Amino acid sequence: MSDPAENPARGSRTRGDKFVEDDFFGQQPSTREQLPDPEPLLINLTRCVIEVLAGARELDQLARWVSDDVYRHLLKRVVLSARARAVKGQRAQRPAITIGRVTMTEPRDGVIEAVVMVHSKVRVRAVALRLEGMDQRWRASAINVL
Repeated sequence: MSDPAENPARGSRTRGDKFVEDDFFGQQPSTREQLPDPEPLLINLTRCVIEVLAGARELDQLARWVSDDVYRHLLKRVVLSARARAVKGQRAQRPAITIGRVTMTEPRDGVIEAVVMVHSKVRVRAVALRLEGMDQRWRASAINVL
């Protein structure tokens, strides 16, 4: 039997292997067992996203719960929404919404894809979210308001 230090294919390190910090100190994926129930986060995150787009809440309040890509995407939407309100002469106000049905699927362990229905006086919208378990908490890796 060969020495494990001589066979990198067996998963052990050799002297020439480089230490990769992210393997130990970067974000670590979490299994479903390590994560809390995602439904309360889906509902609260949906409500907050609608309020951010309406100008009633600061986007920075969501930074902890969303990935960098989602943050940048929402920032673009916030700017466009603010411009649209300015052109129409409207001021930002908290929208009167009701959260409807929440539909969740789990395509793989530690990942939730959901659609949350949002009802207002004027229309019904769907918010599609993807949550991924990282460091034993949920983090949104995609949010789309339809």
